[in-house]
Amino acid sequence: MMGIIAFCLALFLLGGTASARPREDCDQEKDQDLSIKGCSILIRQNSRDVGIYINRGAAYADKGEYDRAIADYSKAIEIDPKYVNAYINRGNAYSGRSEYDRAIADYNKAIEIDPKNALPYNDRGVAYRGKGDYDPTIADYTKAIEIDPKYALAYCNRGAAYADKGEYDRAIRGLHQGYRD
Repeated sequence: MMGIIAFCLALFLLGGTASARPREDCDQEKDQDLSIKGCSILIRQNSRDVGIYINRGAAYADKGEYDRAIADYSKAIEIDPKYVNAYINRGNAYSGRSEYDRAIADYNKAIEIDPKNALPYNDRGVAYRGKGDYDPTIADYTKAIEIDPKYALAYCNRGAAYADKGEYDRAIRGLHQGYRD
């Protein structure tokens, strides 16, 4: 009995909360700190589960803790080098740090693994746009649209890239094209 009381007191003094649901905590997206705690418990129990690293990395990225997110995505890649979303997510974290060349390298790897996935093309376009390199930006958004003609974000991003280039008529035409479907 005293052991339980001491444990609860220690949690209270440290400002922590005990959760008997680390899987549910890790999988939820509303509370990043809770997700990180839950995922960390699961990693201690099974350090080879890629999904746990992806979830914790996403929670870190949502908090702007890109170094930690990159470390988790890198661990996921180490465990499963063919896991496309780990490359996409790590690329997004690199983009969040304005390390566009590193982001582009990760998107390239994701495209190499799954060339029919529109997401890495769109995200690589975001990285090229961050570099101010609009021709490959527009080409990537166009490729994402070819793969998934209902991918509204790619239409919006391409329109914004055309506007960045000062090609306002193409921007407007492209945006309307995306809304016709």
